[in-house]
Amino acid sequence: MSFRTVRPLLAALLTASAVASAQPPAEPAPGAPAAEGLPAAAPARGVVDYRIEARLDPATRLLEGRQVVTWRNLRSRPTQELWFHLYWNAWRNDRSTWMVEDRYRGRSDRGDDAEEEDWGYLVVDSATPQTATRFAAPDDGNPDDRTVWVVTLPEPVAPGESVRVELEWHARVPRTFARTGVRGDYFFVAHWFPKLGVWEEEGWNCHQYHAATEYFSDYGAYDVSLTLPSRFVVGATGRRTERTDHADGTSTHRYRQDDVHAFSWTASPDYLVVEDSFHSPGLPPVAIRLLLQPEHRRQADRHLHATRAALKLYGRWFGPYPYGHLTVVDPAWGSGAGGMEYPTLFTSGTRLFNPSGGGSPEGVTVHEAGHQFWYGLVGNNEFEHAWLDEGLNSYSTGRVMQETYGDSFVVRRFFRPPGLRGSGFLPWIYRDLPQSELIRPRRLDDYRRSARSDLPSRPTYRYFPATAGDITYDKSALWLVTLERHLGWPTMRRLLSAFFERSLYAHPTPEQFFALADEVSGRDLSWFFDQVHYGAAVFDYAVTSVKSAPVGRRGLFEEGQGLAYRDEAGDPEAGPFRSEVLIRRLEDGVFPVEVLLVFEDGSEHRESWDGEYLWKLIEVERPVKLAWAEVDPDHLLVLDVNRANNSRRLEPRARFPAVKWASKWLVWFQDLLHLFGSYV
Repeated sequence: MSFRTVRPLLAALLTASAVASAQPPAEPAPGAPAAEGLPAAAPARGVVDYRIEARLDPATRLLEGRQVVTWRNLRSRPTQELWFHLYWNAWRNDRSTWMVEDRYRGRSDRGDDAEEEDWGYLVVDSATPQTATRFAAPDDGNPDDRTVWVVTLPEPVAPGESVRVELEWHARVPRTFARTGVRGDYFFVAHWFPKLGVWEEEGWNCHQYHAATEYFSDYGAYDVSLTLPSRFVVGATGRRTERTDHADGTSTHRYRQDDVHAFSWTASPDYLVVEDSFHSPGLPPVAIRLLLQPEHRRQADRHLHATRAALKLYGRWFGPYPYGHLTVVDPAWGSGAGGMEYPTLFTSGTRLFNPSGGGSPEGVTVHEAGHQFWYGLVGNNEFEHAWLDEGLNSYSTGRVMQETYGDSFVVRRFFRPPGLRGSGFLPWIYRDLPQSELIRPRRLDDYRRSARSDLPSRPTYRYFPATAGDITYDKSALWLVTLERHLGWPTMRRLLSAFFERSLYAHPTPEQFFALADEVSGRDLSWFFDQVHYGAAVFDYAVTSVKSAPVGRRGLFEEGQGLAYRDEAGDPEAGPFRSEVLIRRLEDGVFPVEVLLVFEDGSEHRESWDGEYLWKLIEVERPVKLAWAEVDPDHLLVLDVNRANNSRRLEPRARFPAVKWASKWLVWFQDLLHLFGSYV
């Protein structure tokens, strides 16, 4: 559906604009209020309360739990059912929807080497009250999927009423399949209990667990008591309010947190605990607790510095972090739990050798800390519109990294023996190839590979699993950078601050973001969103021809009362020169671009082109010859899939790159490594 189709409906909901100008102040106050009168995001705060008691036996990896769930019906229609996610049943066997989809992500070996004890599950032993229970597979009808469980209640829950349900369950912690699980005595436990879906006007929004998407739930209060051996250091969502030590060598840790939409925890006897705090003028203080692997003790300051940078810049740009505490987890090596976000807690990750900037731990830490805002506080539906958190957060991460650490450098890693995943080891840094954190080459590569693989407006869980991340993270981040460069950073910042404020503790939709973008910018941006969200447009502008020749005359020209033939060559030394530049649009994506002509004396000529037709010819007469021409010289359109064709010289300089790189012994060394690596 085109945005133009829904625009009249959204416009009818808009009142008089509270945005006085399309050029807001460069430094708005933290948490600046949004434009008033915009359609509100769906309410999601205070919907559900969980009281959970769970006991872990590390030897058997079994969890036994009991929980009381109080749910409030905030919609206008009654329901007699409660739909729960049982996420861990995705790893019950290889027939679940998650496992089937994961094979199409190129990870067909996930379960091939799994032993019997590596598989996980979540079994509900009893539910009170209930008249019946069943499993559902609303997305694909897979009869072997057990990740959605439905309870039928004795009586309907009317609008405004509440229901209290008691559940008893047991589960086995899986070997890590998707950032949750166990390796040795390191436990990271996420999405581990029966968790309610979201009741909407259309019915229950409770998708099966999919390999390429994440989660969606309402905000509520959590009161969780975890019992496990006393030797374990525990970290969890919220604040620990009690610790009770027992005679059997176990301890119970009680955590509480309001206004969050998930609860996760971790336990390991090896954690080093580092306490720190965040303070910045105009923002509330935050206590930071870092759980660090002993071998990474020297990286503590790097984790903490990156966390503080995210809290500071996200807080100033978009809105303050309100919880007052944050737990940073450095996961055990090989645990598969790194780089994931949960309310008031996230996992980072480290690399032994990463001096180029970005990556780990800085880049991962900033990104996952940023998810406390885009996901933690703005609770979009990650099953259906994952770009609203991953795209926004990838874009925001790049901005924080660029401002805090500056450019990083291109890194190549050599030696990748057969069977070894990843980009190899033995890294080499190209320090004369800096890269902006907003537009990293890998992000561009992933976007180019998958530019047409899916319509971004299609529900994310229906994306092709192998390329879902390229669309959700990379393409979305790049079109947000393009939008920023089109509107200007002050306007973009005002847009995101307004979106954050309007969507706090709520479930926003893409249409609300697009309507707000129009309102804040004072422009109709439907032409852009129709291409990057509702369509799969690909952008490619190119300079295909440049000419510059002395102005002469050849042919019949008026002289006196008649025509006279002239064949006069122009002066190749004195000029003047007529320059012609042919610009083409090679794909279907349309974006307004600038065209720059640079002449031999250094003078310039610029023209704007709406980019709508397939080509444009620019003709200029100057005293000197043209040197080169470029389309989009300011790199506003970062979605251009081939920047190599954006410029062209009148006279090629083939010797320049050859001399530059031939002088680098590294090229020879690189080729030698590739040759040697082919025999490893």
